Amino acid sequence: MKLRLGGFSAERLFRKFLPRGLLGRSLLIVLIPLVLLQAVALQIFYGSHLNELSRRLADGVAGEVGFMVDEIDRAPDTRSLVIDETDKHFNFNTAFLHEQILRHLPKPDAPGPVDTDLADALSTDLHRPFNVSWYAEPDYIRINVQMADGVLRVDVPRKRLYVGAFYLFLVWVIGSAGILFGIAALFLRTQVRGVKRLAAAAEAFGMGRDPGPIRPEGAIELRRAASAFNRMQERVRRFLAQRTTMLAGVSHDLRTPLTRLRLALAMLPETPAGELADMTADIEEMERLIAIYLNFARGEGSEQATQTDIPTLLEDITAAARRAGATITHNTPENLSVIARPEALRRALTNLVDNARRHARHVWLTARTHGQTVRITIDDDGPGIPAAQRETVFRPFESADPNGTGLGLAIARDIIGAHGGDILLFDRPGGGLRVVVELPA
Repeated sequence: MKLRLGGFSAERLFRKFLPRGLLGRSLLIVLIPLVLLQAVALQIFYGSHLNELSRRLADGVAGEVGFMVDEIDRAPDTRSLVIDETDKHFNFNTAFLHEQILRHLPKPDAPGPVDTDLADALSTDLHRPFNVSWYAEPDYIRINVQMADGVLRVDVPRKRLYVGAFYLFLVWVIGSAGILFGIAALFLRTQVRGVKRLAAAAEAFGMGRDPGPIRPEGAIELRRAASAFNRMQERVRRFLAQRTTMLAGVSHDLRTPLTRLRLALAMLPETPAGELADMTADIEEMERLIAIYLNFARGEGSEQATQTDIPTLLEDITAAARRAGATITHNTPENLSVIARPEALRRALTNLVDNARRHARHVWLTARTHGQTVRITIDDDGPGIPAAQRETVFRPFESADPNGTGLGLAIARDIIGAHGGDILLFDRPGGGLRVVVELPA
């Protein structure tokens, strides 16, 4: 059962104030035990040694003041002599205020247990009204005692009631904690920097960029992770190069017999023109399907990411769609760019535009920034795609169009996903389909 506080679980409340970053959490792990350890040490010193020492000093001062008062009561005529002798031996600064009445002072606000200990000791030794002024003089604590014919004012040196070692200990506790925390922060920052560099390299490599090998640094575990990432990068590059070479050979091997068939058909004069045209169309369809399958398998993995100008790219795609007979409108602001593989992104957006123009009379192509992303929107006035089928159409070889290959949207999502983005399908206001392509800005 989770503890709940005012409608919020303790776990949620803890997570709300817990730092999100690794550096913050690591420093918190170091800081909490350090503070607890110093607090325990301070409490042991403050609660035992300092309290006992404070009581002893207060008892000594109160006893000396009580001795002076008792001597004056025993021989009022020798009051001046008693004051002079006690001032000389106890280092007091005493004065007698004739015909004065003790006035009430506010509650003392002295640091530590000194005020309470002195008040308790004076109550035990004096048995008469008194008050204590802690800030009447910079270097003295003033004790006022009500006598029969006036007020006895005794200024006690402040150093007789305070222990300078306590403040040195307090400074040492706070200073050592600060130094240790600073050293831990510098060390952990170096370790976290290695983690951040590894995460950034993995993110860039996953988006099709080539960050190159990263330099192992930090703890041995981080060095091993960086070395493993470098080896993984090299294996993936080698695999992509081998696959690209193999697919190029497959493409050549498949297209060579198709080319021979095309030439053989052209050399058959007795074949009716209609049948010859149908056979030629079948060969062209086979070539188109082979190109689509190879593009899907290849995934444009060898292309390097560069700064890509979105308005120029969309203008080229729009011009190509118009040449293919589409009615398309595009609206893109200037100075809009992303880091992407240009040809791969062109292929993905072309597939989406071709899919739209095959099912609609008009296509609208727009782009704009949205926070930390660039959104490219493709609207059409076609029949749209039911909400239940919008995830299915992205699967390879599954298409809502009976005449489609089922690879256009799959290729597009694969390319956009490799760039760290996503493709979303919505209903277009006014009818039709809205395709939203989100790319990191």
